[in-house]
Amino acid sequence: MIVEPRIESYIASLGAQPDPVLAAMEALAERRHFPIVGRQTGSLLSLFAKAVGARRVLELGSGYGYSALWFARALPEDGMVICTDHSSDNRDLALGYFRTAGLEKRVEFHVGNALAIARDQKPGFDVIFNDIDKEDYAASVPLAVSLLRSGGLFITDNTLWKGKVVEADTSDALVESVRAFNKLVFSRPDLETVLLPVRDGITVCRKK
Repeated sequence: MIVEPRIESYIASLGAQPDPVLAAMEALAERRHFPIVGRQTGSLLSLFAKAVGARRVLELGSGYGYSALWFARALPEDGMVICTDHSSDNRDLALGYFRTAGLEKRVEFHVGNALAIARDQKPGFDVIFNDIDKEDYAASVPLAVSLLRSGGLFITDNTLWKGKVVEADTSDALVESVRAFNKLVFSRPDLETVLLPVRDGITVCRKK
């Protein structure tokens, strides 16, 4: 945990309780030890989507749809979240949760390699959320930039990687992948980039 646990608890106490669907998804994540972005990051993703007036969102790596549901709730009635995941079981779970939430018309779920699926999408996305395998983070950058509209946001999770990005004696391949990604997006002149120390780190890029 990067943020001090008492601070995490305090921030959580300030927010409203999640609706039953999100609460059920969080309970499943706890039972299965499945990584989800959590309420604080979910709220932030929703806020970003509203701030840019998002109508089209692409997720690179969706799990069973937790972050996608936060996005979907932020979109207008005709908005769409395109989800990707390698697991058909996750797709079925996600679609079930979306139906329960009454938002099934705002989701399109593809099973397979996230980057391969993204290459078949039409450009003009308002937000692209990146949560794929860390080894593929760098490869996601040029693709995401090509699919975003000007002023759109490219948001990537886990970019402090449990704080290991600052450990000089760490040569783990995943840590190196995250470091390389952060260096890449900060160096691109077509992106405005910030790294927020929220949960496990969120890097937010705005396409110029």
